[in-house]
Amino acid sequence: QVQLVESGGGLVQAGGSLRLSCAASGRTLSTYAKGWFRQAPGKEREFVAAINWSSDRTYYADSVKGRFTISRDNAKNTLYLQMNSLKPEDTAVYYCANGLSFDQMVRGTPSYWGQGTQVTVSS
Repeated sequence: QVQLVESGGGLVQAGGSLRLSCAASGRTLSTYAKGWFRQAPGKEREFVAAINWSSDRTYYADSVKGRFTISRDNAKNTLYLQMNSLKPEDTAVYYCANGLSFDQMVRGTPSYWGQGTQVTVSS
C-alpha cells in the first residue's frame, strides 16, 4: 500500500503562487509515475499534470500549461506542484496520485490517491 499526504494548499489572490507538496510513504517505489488532479465544486475530478519516474517526461492539461510545473524528488519520496499566475478558476481540491505508468496517470486512472488539499483563489 501507498499513503499520500498533500500539503501547501490555502487561500491566495489571483495572480499569486502556491507550491503543493505530496509526501509518500509505505510501498513507495520510485518507479511510480505521479500526478496531480483537481476537483472543483460541482465538477468532476480532472487531470492537471503528470511526471514519470525519472522526471524526463511531463504532461499538463491545457488549462495550466505554462503556469504550473510538476516535479519530484525521489530521494525524499515527495511530489511537487508549483502553481503560478493563479486564477479563480483554479479553485479546487487538489489530489496527488501514484500510478504504475505515465500513460495510466495521463488517462486519469492512477492506483493510489491522496486525501486532497484545498486551493482557493480569490479575485
